[in-house]
Amino acid sequence: MKLIYSLCLVLLSFAIHAQTVKAPVKVIVKGFNGKPYANDKVLFAGQKSKQVLSGVTNQLGQFVIQLPSGDIYDIRIQSIGDEIEYNTIEIPAVKPGEFFEEAELVIEYDPGTTFSFTNLQFETAKADLKATSYVHLKNLVDVMKRKKDLKIRIDGHTDSDGDESANQILSQKRAESVKNYLISQGIDAGRIAAKGFGESKPVADNATPQGKAKNRRTEISIL
Repeated sequence: MKLIYSLCLVLLSFAIHAQTVKAPVKVIVKGFNGKPYANDKVLFAGQKSKQVLSGVTNQLGQFVIQLPSGDIYDIRIQSIGDEIEYNTIEIPAVKPGEFFEEAELVIEYDPGTTFSFTNLQFETAKADLKATSYVHLKNLVDVMKRKKDLKIRIDGHTDSDGDESANQILSQKRAESVKNYLISQGIDAGRIAAKGFGESKPVADNATPQGKAKNRRTEISIL
């Protein structure tokens, strides 16, 4: 998971009046420019209960979630790549006859425009996706199903081993293989472009095995 560095968390004081075991939390998700993020999925994972609750924002970038008391929740935002770790929120235990007033949680973050998938596996020297890769594309499929206007380009990259021309062709075929998988999951083909770059855009030194592993990657760019 990747950690974002800036956040704005506004948690109003809980007023306790009558018995309940859940706290209503109004979640507001937006960019640093104040623009609300619609159809964003936010997850709340209880550290004690291990229960994961979630909500999806409306067109105003908001939803209300009921969080059981007596737990600390890790807040994560579903992203195209890894889930983004945001912060935590504690819902204290309550005594009989007490209850929570609605709290407000404001999440500000930059969702990014390029996501690197170094964990996608293909058959050796081929463009066929291994079945173990499907789990790593789950978030991408989920996000595209929620955000109907989202369009992406799949960029294929290789290391410098082998013939440069062959690497260019292989990277294109691998990008198209990822595109075809997304189409098989119900994503409209018109929302997906695929482009191979071969070995032309390394992000690490091809002289080391570690560098080659980083260069063999698939990137998702938001159009």
